Amino acid sequence: MPEGAWPFRERIKVRYQEVDLQNVVFNAHYLGFCDITSAAWMHQAIGWTGVDDTIDWMLVKATVEWQGSATYGDTLDVDCGIARWGTTSFDVAYRGTVADAPVFTATITYVCVTPGTKDPTPVPARMREALGAIPV
Repeated sequence: MPEGAWPFRERIKVRYQEVDLQNVVFNAHYLGFCDITSAAWMHQAIGWTGVDDTIDWMLVKATVEWQGSATYGDTLDVDCGIARWGTTSFDVAYRGTVADAPVFTATITYVCVTPGTKDPTPVPARMREALGAIPV
């Protein structure tokens, strides 16, 4: 995603229980940080709360790469934006930084499903409109 094209940022304070004995965030927590960020973005963009909504999606693929690490007490800025739109799926790109220093990048593929099922359904127009176009 081009610099400056990130439509949403979530600031996350790294908690003690998220670091390991090396005093760096344990790798599995980064996907949790992506989840926190995307949920906040969906809430802001489409009013999604995770309950009683006409839109639902499931994670089907996640790729994470590390360029650094966050430690206890750091504020991790997690940016996100749409990287790809498909018919029933979409990719969200994430970038995590601490004081502008790169920590991680991730791409997560989600598939829209009919709420309460695992049946794929087209990405709703209101979601495409609210989350925006893929940056050039």
